[in-house]
Amino acid sequence: MNDYLAGLTTEAINPDTLMIDECTTEQMVQIMNQQDALVPAAVAKEVPHIAKAVDILHQSLANGGKMFYIGAGTSGRLGVLDASECPPTFGTDPSLVQGFIAGGDTALRNAVEGCEDNLEEGIALINEIGVTSKDVVVGISASGSARFVIGALTRARELGAKTIAVCNNKGSKLEPIVDVAIAPVVGPEVISGSTRLKAGTAQKLVLNMLTTCTMVKLGKTYNNLMVDLKASNIKLVDRSVRIIMRATGVDSTTASDTLTKASMNCKLAIMMIKTGLDAQEAEQQLAQHNGRLKEAIHAIMSS
Repeated sequence: MNDYLAGLTTEAINPDTLMIDECTTEQMVQIMNQQDALVPAAVAKEVPHIAKAVDILHQSLANGGKMFYIGAGTSGRLGVLDASECPPTFGTDPSLVQGFIAGGDTALRNAVEGCEDNLEEGIALINEIGVTSKDVVVGISASGSARFVIGALTRARELGAKTIAVCNNKGSKLEPIVDVAIAPVVGPEVISGSTRLKAGTAQKLVLNMLTTCTMVKLGKTYNNLMVDLKASNIKLVDRSVRIIMRATGVDSTTASDTLTKASMNCKLAIMMIKTGLDAQEAEQQLAQHNGRLKEAIHAIMSS
C-alpha cells in the first residue's frame, strides 16, 4: 500500500455518503447536490493563490509567453477543454493557451492506464512542445502526485518557465516545484476516490478563473462583453450584433452593417461606432493600444 496516497483527502472515505447504495434516487441526487455545494467555499479559500497565478499568467502572456495546461485523466481533459475554449471566446491564437493530457489525444475519449505514472513522458512533452522561460506551465492533478505532471513541471522550471499547480490536497508533491500552488480541498468524494466529482468541479472553477481573469487583464473584454469572440457561426454572429448594440446603443441594423464593414470583427465595429473612425483608422488605433478597446476609445475621445 502507498502510504502517501492512502493519506490523501481525495482518497478518504466520505462518512456522509456511506449508505448511498441504499438510498432512493432522489436521496442520492440530494446527497450529491449537498456535497457539490461544498466546492465553491473550498475554492474561495484559494482566491489569494488564484490571483497570484493570474498575475503571473498576465505578465507572461502580455510579454509574448504562452500558457500550457498539463494533466492526466479528468484533470488533463479539463485543461484541454479550458484551452480549447479560449480562441472562440477571446479571439486568441490557438497556440496562446494549449492543453495536453497524459496519453495524448486518445486519452481524451478513452482511459489510457499508466500514463500518469510516467515521469519521463512528462519531461519529454515539455521538450517537444517547446516551452521557454517566457511561458507558464499549469500542472493539474487531483492527488498532486501524478508523476507525468511532476515531470512536466520539473522540466518546465529547469527551462526557466513559471509553474503553477492546481490540485486538491494540501502539502502535495507539486507544491515544492511550483511558483504557486492552488489547492481547494473539497473533502472525500461521494464515491471514494472518484475525483471527477468534487475535485474535478473545483478544478474547473479554478481554470475558469485563470483564463478568464487573464484575458480580461489582456483587454479581451469591454466591460463584461466578449468583444474578441470569433463570429464563426449563426449564433456567434447574432451574439456579436447584440454585443455591439449593448456596447454602443445603436439599433440592430446599424450594428449588423458595421460588423460587416469591420470584416466581422466585433471589437473593431464597436471602435468604429464609438469614435466615428473608418475600419482602417479604428484598427490602427486599436493596435496602438494593444487591442484594449476601452483604452483606445478613451484616448480618441479625450484628444
